[in-house]
Amino acid sequence: MSTTNTGEIRSLAQRHLFPHFTRGQVWADAGFPVIVRGEGCYLYDDGGRRFLDGLAGLFCVNMGHGRSDIPAAATKQMEQLAYWTNWSAAHPASAEAAGLIAGLAPEGLERVFFVNSGSEAVESAIKLARQYHVSRGQAGRTKIIARDMAYHGTTLGALAVTGIPKYKEPFGPLMPGVRHIPHTLGETVLDGGTASDLPSLKALVEVIEEEGPETVAAVFAEPVQNSRGALVPPTGYWQELRSICDRYGILLVSDEVICAYGRLGDWFGSAKYGVTPDLLTFAKGATSGYAPLGGVLVRDDIAESILTSPRSGSFTHGATWGGHPVSTAVAVANLTAMRDEDVLGNVRRLEPYFQAGLDRVRDAHSTVLEWRGTGFFYAVEFTGDRESGRPLTEEQSVDLVRQVMPEAMRRVNLITRPDDRGATMLMLSPPLVADESVLDELLAGVDAVASAVDRHIHG
Repeated sequence: MSTTNTGEIRSLAQRHLFPHFTRGQVWADAGFPVIVRGEGCYLYDDGGRRFLDGLAGLFCVNMGHGRSDIPAAATKQMEQLAYWTNWSAAHPASAEAAGLIAGLAPEGLERVFFVNSGSEAVESAIKLARQYHVSRGQAGRTKIIARDMAYHGTTLGALAVTGIPKYKEPFGPLMPGVRHIPHTLGETVLDGGTASDLPSLKALVEVIEEEGPETVAAVFAEPVQNSRGALVPPTGYWQELRSICDRYGILLVSDEVICAYGRLGDWFGSAKYGVTPDLLTFAKGATSGYAPLGGVLVRDDIAESILTSPRSGSFTHGATWGGHPVSTAVAVANLTAMRDEDVLGNVRRLEPYFQAGLDRVRDAHSTVLEWRGTGFFYAVEFTGDRESGRPLTEEQSVDLVRQVMPEAMRRVNLITRPDDRGATMLMLSPPLVADESVLDELLAGVDAVASAVDRHIHG
């Protein structure tokens, strides 16, 4: 069945389409949006209204909407080979994509295991870590350590690693053997000190010792943690994280589902912070959302240990669509364009401009506590009053996230994400092709949202 009547589309969606992470009241609203077209940094709804995409879809449309070159690559691949697997065979698109991705990755991450999403990538990394230790005769290493409030996915293994209690509560009991340590919000290295003095990393060592190093398989961390609001690590944090994992024989997994492919101004977030992890998960920006694709970059010796182990000789995990020809052809087209058009350079050049605009927004609004982030990835956190230190009440926070900010965004034609995971925030993640004029429009929209918050809190 097909239809061009947007009223029918809305009715069909409300009757038959089960939404993701959306409150039923919102989905049932007669005016809920139907997005029909995208162009550059903008989206258009069924009424022809143009919106600025301030979240790059969902942290993924790095190259912008409506390009012709990336779909052309998909069409060409469909005509030549629409489907084949990576089970006991290869095909050109996945091989080329793997080679390109490995060539951009930190040195030593030579193998690419393809899946379809970020959650699947994290799930695969959990399995890779466990099977690697089995291949080395250390089957007791099964436990995972991650950070409080960190989001690592929705499949049951990835959800167990996720540190957001409200996402986990309806689905327990989850995979055992997962511990969470503090994130880095508010942490700094004091003069004369080192990252080893940070409370979060001291807590990591304590948890490892408490559990027994011989039982821990891996530590999962995002280079910049999304949930709790774009948490940029303190100086030396990642180097000390690498050192701790090496000391105890634990794998370090960099979850870069958001941070990879230019979001922070580098190909990979771990490279920005000068560390090579053992496993690196990716998705989103690999294809700029033009096709589903995720994956895990694997250190060469880890892959070899699994593939040559007399215990199995293979990684006993896979997916029908993993390394799909169309998705991997799209990845090649997307990443090649990103490289050739110097999109990462655009992010690095405009980062100070973006941050200066966020400074102006903060200074103009007493309800803006602070902004955090780097590259084209930021969180604006709200409070009751910055000067007095008065926090928001729980009722105010709910009102802001569910009503005040969404209504203000609609008034100024801005699409982005009010966030209540640990604080009351507005997330900003524009397409990486945004220029100064787009950033000016985004910042004006954020200023309008902050003004609405001021009015609601102060009357």
